[in-house]
Amino acid sequence: MVVGDFAIELDTVVVGSGPGGYVAAIRAAQLGQKVAIIERDYIGGACLNVGCIPSKALINAGHTYHNAKHGSFFGVETQDIKVNWDRTQEWKDQEVVARLTSGVEMLLKKNKVEIIEGEAFFQDEHHLRVITEDGAQSYSFNNAIVATGSRPIEIPGFPFGERILDSTGALAIKEIPKELVVIGGGYIGSELAGVFANYGTKITILEGADQIIPTFEKDMVKLVENDFKSKDVEIVTNAMAKNATVDGDRVTVEYEAGGETKTVEADYVLVTVGRRPNTDELGLDVAGVKMSDRGLVEVDKQGRTNIPSIYAIGDIVPGAALAHKASYEGKVAAAAIAGQADEVDYVGMPAVCFTDPELASVGHTKASAKEAGLDVKVSKFPLGGNGRAISLDQTEGFVRLLTTKEGNIIVGGQIAGPNASELIGEITLAVESGMNAEDIALTIHSHPSVAEAIMDTAELALGMPIHI
Repeated sequence: MVVGDFAIELDTVVVGSGPGGYVAAIRAAQLGQKVAIIERDYIGGACLNVGCIPSKALINAGHTYHNAKHGSFFGVETQDIKVNWDRTQEWKDQEVVARLTSGVEMLLKKNKVEIIEGEAFFQDEHHLRVITEDGAQSYSFNNAIVATGSRPIEIPGFPFGERILDSTGALAIKEIPKELVVIGGGYIGSELAGVFANYGTKITILEGADQIIPTFEKDMVKLVENDFKSKDVEIVTNAMAKNATVDGDRVTVEYEAGGETKTVEADYVLVTVGRRPNTDELGLDVAGVKMSDRGLVEVDKQGRTNIPSIYAIGDIVPGAALAHKASYEGKVAAAAIAGQADEVDYVGMPAVCFTDPELASVGHTKASAKEAGLDVKVSKFPLGGNGRAISLDQTEGFVRLLTTKEGNIIVGGQIAGPNASELIGEITLAVESGMNAEDIALTIHSHPSVAEAIMDTAELALGMPIHI
């Protein structure tokens, strides 16, 4: 029960305006709810401001520089290529991030979503308080969707600062490092390592597992490792980072690998060992919401917590920390509040890593299909047989489809190669819709295109390949 000040009444309130929160707010408004969204930092959340979007902007800028430096085999010869890093950062911040975040704010206003600035703290299952620099205001609500995302994990011995960076710090760095140690070779660490490797930075990756990007299959990751090797990136697997010592503009990292203690020096260290859900300062425990020891919120298939009026989506619930997963869950939660029967179904949930080459996967892998008791056929088509990939000089990759031996139903697929992040959409649709290999094989694909490789893989699965 709220006492002491007047509580402003709200219908549906969304806490957090990232790709889960703002999508949930707009969908809830479209379904007839009166919606307010609470944001303590910036509209668009971590993804649009300090994550997915700015990192892809820098990845593209790095590709442009690297291609300009290494285009002589095309007959494109350049001299004295320079980088104006200040301009690169300005473009990323003002012409990419600001454009998108202002667009999201416009969409919220267009859909009559009230924007409340401040930090939310739950008081019970129907009340919360929003704290600002100027004071606080209490609100009552009928339903709440919590979409507060996650933040980088800081590990002992590596306090974040000017020389020891998290992903946010790396994206805002004021200069291109001459040497960079990346602790954690997952998708964030590998993507950012790729950015600076393309600019000529000497990179050392320390990864605790036996391969970088451990969520992807070994034959896919091998292609990225080969690209890193061509750019003089050193990868140390099964490594345990111990501590870092900052001395002026130099950092010394001590780590253990192969039973030995070693050191490596650089001008910056980037720590990307995972992310922590932002649930510890929300008062969810006060409201009675059940959470795991890791701070993840327990939800049902509609995103509803054990408190019927409170829903949770995105990085703060179990599952992969993916922006598109959060958006999907936001739509489901908004529909559930509207009384609809929507439920989450993660069958067609793609995962993408924007390395060189790009990696993308959806549905089952060979290992997960076996665990699920599925009898599948694995068909793999090399991009060396694809005309468009050859013209792009990006043939080090493949398309793979997993189809059931009975019925040729597509249950999974992986792509390693140019535009894999875009192409995986076709396989995602196939998996989500229960299509079979013949559906893909009989679909006319534009020529020349890398997408034709998906058709070729489907034909291979049917035993009638043309280009292999």
